[in-house]
Amino acid sequence: MQAQTLVFTGVWIIIATWVVQWAVAAAVKAKQPGAIPGKVPKDLSHDSLVFRCHRTFMNSIENVPMFLATVFLGVFLGLESDWFGYWVMLFAIARILHMVLYYAIATEKNPSPRSWFFTLGAIANIAILVQCAMQLWAA
Repeated sequence: MQAQTLVFTGVWIIIATWVVQWAVAAAVKAKQPGAIPGKVPKDLSHDSLVFRCHRTFMNSIENVPMFLATVFLGVFLGLESDWFGYWVMLFAIARILHMVLYYAIATEKNPSPRSWFFTLGAIANIAILVQCAMQLWAA
């Protein structure tokens, strides 16, 4: 697969995953008795699926924009390496696995199994930032 196609496919997967997280978080919360739109009860923790769905979406709000900014910088700089595409796909897959594990495992333990996939996403972001820097310095 051409590097650019891999990058754009990965970005599509990331955005689609983000939309799924939003929809799941909204639907799970809305099914709760006395649910108030836009407000998650403060007494919830990891044993609550509402909490985990909300935190999964919030974690993406915290991480996906930074990653997309890095990817768009790479696109604007004309990065065309296969590794650019591989890093984007790694982030996309890591976000899906992070989401699935956050939904499935109710734990206060740190690091939790989902932490490994959060870390892989962070590594992918740093790797693309390094590629961007190398592209800038090569110009």
